Amino acid sequence: MEYEYLTTIGQDSHRFEEGVYNPEENYIMMAGHRIPFDRKFSANSDGDVILHAVTNAISGYTGVLILGGIADDMCLNQGIKDSSRYLKRALEDMGDAKITHISITIECLRPKLKNHLQAMKESLGAIIGLDASRIGITATTGEGLTGFGKGEGVQVFALATIRKPL
Repeated sequence: MEYEYLTTIGQDSHRFEEGVYNPEENYIMMAGHRIPFDRKFSANSDGDVILHAVTNAISGYTGVLILGGIADDMCLNQGIKDSSRYLKRALEDMGDAKITHISITIECLRPKLKNHLQAMKESLGAIIGLDASRIGITATTGEGLTGFGKGEGVQVFALATIRKPL
């Protein structure tokens, strides 16, 4: 069988909320993985910027608006806050196409992500059915040149390589 390979890009960002939180709730979600942190994302959903960026990359392939469209209904009208559900919904629109590789870059000053990168890859891989070795994640502070690099939130870009049968 012959295949066509396409590359898509998705982006998402969230700022952090101000305030003090219950110690049991001091975490943020990234790639479906809980990361201990002293703030929450300012978002209607769980604010998982990695899952949102990957969802947007899939929307770039399918043309189906999930975030800002279908996910708004899921979140605001059905009370579904788990971003993995939005990503799974986006995957339904791919038909016979398959994601073969994902590359993610994260910009933030904090939280420090080095010790969470492998767990994030494994969690994301489990959600989309891709081996963690086919997922690359890098993180940078961007030398503090943006609000993300100054600790105000997190920005993510995700590239997805998609194989489509001809």
